[in-house]
Amino acid sequence: MSELLSHIISPIAIFIFIAFFTLFAVYAERKIAGFVQDRLGPMETGKFGSLQTIADILKLIQKEFITPSVADKVLFALAPIVIFIAVYIGFSVIPWAPDFAPANTNTGLFFIMAVISIDAIGILMAGWGSNNKYALLGSIRAIAQMLSYEIPIGLSLIAVVMLSQTLNLNDIAASQGILATTEIKLFGIWEINEVGGILAWHIFQAPHLLVVYIIFFIATLAECNRAPFDIPEAESELIGGFHTEYGGIRFAFVFLAEYAMMFLVSMMGVVLFLGAWNTPLPNIGSLQLATWTTGLYWGLFWTISKTLFIVGVQMWIRWTLPRFRADQLMNLCWKVLIPVAFVGMAISGLWRILVMI
Repeated sequence: MSELLSHIISPIAIFIFIAFFTLFAVYAERKIAGFVQDRLGPMETGKFGSLQTIADILKLIQKEFITPSVADKVLFALAPIVIFIAVYIGFSVIPWAPDFAPANTNTGLFFIMAVISIDAIGILMAGWGSNNKYALLGSIRAIAQMLSYEIPIGLSLIAVVMLSQTLNLNDIAASQGILATTEIKLFGIWEINEVGGILAWHIFQAPHLLVVYIIFFIATLAECNRAPFDIPEAESELIGGFHTEYGGIRFAFVFLAEYAMMFLVSMMGVVLFLGAWNTPLPNIGSLQLATWTTGLYWGLFWTISKTLFIVGVQMWIRWTLPRFRADQLMNLCWKVLIPVAFVGMAISGLWRILVMI
């Protein structure tokens, strides 16, 4: 009975967390945009505009369902649901803290990449079902972009898997802590699994993974359709891209999926490269900082704080860099990211043979 209850509570808790995160993230992004553009952002609704996002969501919920008369009504109605569910299911295998993951499966990394790919189907349904030239063009751009950038993402993940020798996200996270199952001597000096802290993170265990993580981060920006890769939603060209015809609660679900995807890919980067739930504080002699800042609650704190930091970087980039042209976007993927990711994958193989014990 308790296991059944946990299977019911976990999805509900994750949905509530995504909803609250989206409310917070939209407000934070508006404030970051205001700061970058030397203005205040929302200030009128609530203290410092803190209730502005809640007012917006209440407005969206009250709007009527409007379906274009020439739209494919089934595809048009199902698309936002497919887009959101594809992202939402991805959270089911992400570990939040030690022994705290909705589902602990040996193929977690493979599973999350498979379900996220379904997002592209939902976007195509939205563009085609809308029967609108802007929406269709936006969905075509999105599919081309997402399919292309999934390749460097996949190669980046393989580079990590080659070192960790597992697809289990919990094991990958645990291998970056003071109880690491793989013994590594960093430059022949430190036993990482004794020192712990930031030295045990993958980007320090194998320094080439820092470059691989940068590739992963850039590619996930494109996967989320975030600036400077927001070509599918380019307001100046396509009004809103694939969701041009959507309003009310349907638009809210598309919006919710976008911010949930931002958090999901940021959390994936944290789990795979940045130590997951493990503390950045090392053990130094009798000062056992890593040991003292480890556990369920500390794990939740480190995971969420690292992830929010990466989300903040995504927002900062959006309001700093101009949008790529379509040819620049594809050149970056096929001529830069993919070759460099292949090199990173090859170095991981050599590192596994020559350095790891």
